[in-house]
Amino acid sequence: MAVESESRNGSAQQTAPPPAAGEAPTLRRGTLGVADIAFFVISAAAPLTVMAGTSPLAIGAGGVGAPVGYVLAGATLALFAVGFTTMARHVRNGGGFYAFITRGLGRPAGFGAATVALFAYNGMQIGVYGLLATATQDALQAFWGIHVPWPPIAVAGVLVIWYLGYRSIDFGAKVLGVLLVAETGILVLLAGGVLLHGGAHGLSLDSFTAGNVLVPGTGVVLAFAFAAFTGFESTAIYRREARNPARTIPRATYYAVAFLGLFYAFTIWIVIQAYGSDKIVAAALHDPAGLFFTATTQYVGTWAANLMHLFIITSILASQLAFHNAINRYGLAMAQEGVLPGPLGKVHPRHRSPYLAGAAQSVLAAVVVIGFAVAGMDPYQQLLLWMNTPGMLGLLALQAITAAAVPCYFRRLRHQEGKMRTVITPLAATVLMVLALWLVIAKIDLMTGAPFTTNAVLVLTVPLAFALGLFLAWRVRRTRPEVYAGFAAEPAEEDEEGAGPDPTASSRPGPEEAPASHATPR
Repeated sequence: MAVESESRNGSAQQTAPPPAAGEAPTLRRGTLGVADIAFFVISAAAPLTVMAGTSPLAIGAGGVGAPVGYVLAGATLALFAVGFTTMARHVRNGGGFYAFITRGLGRPAGFGAATVALFAYNGMQIGVYGLLATATQDALQAFWGIHVPWPPIAVAGVLVIWYLGYRSIDFGAKVLGVLLVAETGILVLLAGGVLLHGGAHGLSLDSFTAGNVLVPGTGVVLAFAFAAFTGFESTAIYRREARNPARTIPRATYYAVAFLGLFYAFTIWIVIQAYGSDKIVAAALHDPAGLFFTATTQYVGTWAANLMHLFIITSILASQLAFHNAINRYGLAMAQEGVLPGPLGKVHPRHRSPYLAGAAQSVLAAVVVIGFAVAGMDPYQQLLLWMNTPGMLGLLALQAITAAAVPCYFRRLRHQEGKMRTVITPLAATVLMVLALWLVIAKIDLMTGAPFTTNAVLVLTVPLAFALGLFLAWRVRRTRPEVYAGFAAEPAEEDEEGAGPDPTASSRPGPEEAPASHATPR
């Protein structure tokens, strides 16, 4: 955690000193450890919300073999993480996906990736205010029998997230740590109850047999499974605030993917055991929203089901805070490079947070929420699904493009990483990520429940955002060539306080030292 005062080897951790007089404040460097960054990543995925909200739909479509779909999705993303984390050891820019894509595929693609990233992360974050409102409404109705209109709840959520993002990053890590323990803990309680009782008819491993996995609904399960991992790739965004990023970022990435994949699969297997393999599909189709609550009431108690209502709300808040922080750091990086307005690149002198970028994102969220409310739209069917769906598609597309950028980057760089990590695995990940994106698009009607025209518009917003980035690249190159030339460039000085040399790095020149013809993106 960020509160540790000593490293594992016993040496004192370096903390960022306050800025000197007249010196512009920077992000709080050397603050986040592996657990802190993993908390941000796992919280963005919102495990409890995913399990209680969408996994029943996957079970209804794929049957008792649904857990394997989540394992397969996790394995695919772990494959993607190999090239992603290998490249993270060489690219020190804090721009996340767009920096990686720029270094591998050139600046126009990087501009396109930047606009897609801002669009996708904002879509994911803002849309979930609709889910927050409906979940809070359900809890208030269940506990006290009162009905509160959804817009005030959503706007209150915007204010809460703004404040948490305004505070220091280590404060946010502590909050996310508590909320993550709460939401995963209630599912662990359910698992304990089911295991102690032996399930409905005894524990079974039917979920892992080929006959139950290779069924017509497996494609639907995989579509929901890939969507459930959204946000895991944000580890690189926290590079400037991480302790020893060359080690911290890869470890946090792998830990997050492994935890989510195994936890998702285990939890779905548990709920299957709670109902029995012969009854789970009917139960999931009959009452998908109540599937986990009914099981928790039966195997743990009503009090635990009530807690689950509350922890779903905190799970949603944790997810929104994680995405809010990611958006702020994207905005900060792009503003400091001159692409976005300069004030967005300022850091709070005390909290060392990108507070103006956070305020701008919160204002945007409030405007969108109020706009949907004034238009009389539904918070779940429209605010959530219409904003979240293109956001999720955008992040999947960025993963596929990033995977393709890895071998292109290392082809122009002298290194000693090995072809398995820089060519073979990234190319395999590219193919699998493209297939995942196609699969999600093919099953999008099951996720949105919307007609074809609406779904087509939601899908097309992603390439349109990329096209907008290409136009922006063309315009910036013509009007501000110095900004274009510096886009996604490596920092002039080492930005990793306290980081020792990477033992896996080549002794030959790195990306910042290589000749311009090899290291400079187009």
